[in-house]
Amino acid sequence: MSKIKSLEELQKLRQAAKDNLDLRSTAESENRMIIRVGMATCGIASGARETMSAIMDEIAKQGIKNVSVTQTGCMGYCADEPIVEVVSNDKPPVLYGHVDAARGREIVTEHIKNGRLLQNAIITKSFEKID
Repeated sequence: MSKIKSLEELQKLRQAAKDNLDLRSTAESENRMIIRVGMATCGIASGARETMSAIMDEIAKQGIKNVSVTQTGCMGYCADEPIVEVVSNDKPPVLYGHVDAARGREIVTEHIKNGRLLQNAIITKSFEKID
């Protein structure tokens, strides 16, 4: 890590850290979206930390403000880790499986920004009991 040589550099670092932290907090707007990354042991072992970092980086790069990024525990689909859930106020939640860093960036661009689901990555299995 290089030394900070000016007040401007320090202010830029502070703002970048603040922007990164804001992505983890819940937005208050009605059109907010929440991205949850499964960070249980199986998720972390499958690369969920890199996935979450890539998602947060892509959101920051694109300047998207109505999205909160959080981590969660086990989602029950260990064989499909890393798992990312996208929650919108007006639509059912969507679970994506096998989300590496590149796929995480694609979710931000296609699903979050452009409103298009990534059909080939959605987990369609269900744990609902059928009587």
